[in-house]
Amino acid sequence: MGARPAPLVTLTERTPRGVARGVVALMSVHVLLSAMTYLAAKRGVGELPPLTLLAWRLLVSASTFAVLLAFLPARRLPPRGLLGRVLLLGFLSGPLNQALFLLAMQNTSAAHGALIFSLTPLGVYLVELVQGRERARWTATLGIGSALSGVLLLLLAHGRAALSGLFYGDVLLLGSLLAWVFYTTEGRELVAQQGPLRTSAWSNIAGALLLLPLAPWVLRPELVGASSLVAKGALLYLGLGSSVLSYLIWFAALDRTDASKVAVFSNLQPVATALAAWVLLGEPIGWEVVVGGALVLLGVRLTQAPRTKDLPPAAAGL
Repeated sequence: MGARPAPLVTLTERTPRGVARGVVALMSVHVLLSAMTYLAAKRGVGELPPLTLLAWRLLVSASTFAVLLAFLPARRLPPRGLLGRVLLLGFLSGPLNQALFLLAMQNTSAAHGALIFSLTPLGVYLVELVQGRERARWTATLGIGSALSGVLLLLLAHGRAALSGLFYGDVLLLGSLLAWVFYTTEGRELVAQQGPLRTSAWSNIAGALLLLPLAPWVLRPELVGASSLVAKGALLYLGLGSSVLSYLIWFAALDRTDASKVAVFSNLQPVATALAAWVLLGEPIGWEVVVGGALVLLGVRLTQAPRTKDLPPAAAGL
């Protein structure tokens, strides 16, 4: 997604009020793009195997980022000393994060996916707490309790009957979220040195290269060719709209206003996703999505509110 010095935004204690119309327009499009990511994934895995969808998504996004790198001045390839870090980030964001996400979407709903990924700032806070970069705060403790209660509600709302369906998918989503949280925390230094566009491009290309040995088994061009136009569109959307365009819009907005003003739009993504899934996919908005979602969003807000601290843009995920 963009070209700012860092993709880790600062969420301050207060949210400034004034937001330029251009930023509102950009972020409105971004919220829609982010919501459609879950719908496209849900529709794509309905016709194509998750690993096939993953391989083509990475192929499309990595090729696009390679073209973008070609137009950047100066360094286009990562320095040798950073290759290990780039490969780690590529594995976390590509084969691990996206594979678990697409496997999850076979079983869970788009609304559940958006709600669980809204936990990204909370996950980063916990990792930094363990690493000694953060201090424990009572508001964050309350936030963690609220968010975890919301997640447990999402997981267990349907009882034993859901253990092979939504429950399984949501557990995979939590694994995907964990991979993204570690991608975010491990990528801080590289982002600070090389900028978000290069970091995202290098890690995306690295993820595609790591999946290359499996290409003969997972690409399945005959399946992709025989799939519907909707499935092909979902594949292209995941590669271009979600992995590239959404990123560029996010940082274009950061170029125009304070990060704290931009970040609040992330809270709209689960709501937009639930409504879009209801309208376009016929997914019901169950009571667990409403109640669990409110608890999750309250928890994330409590975790963020009292500090001035670098946090990841949740939209840069997936």
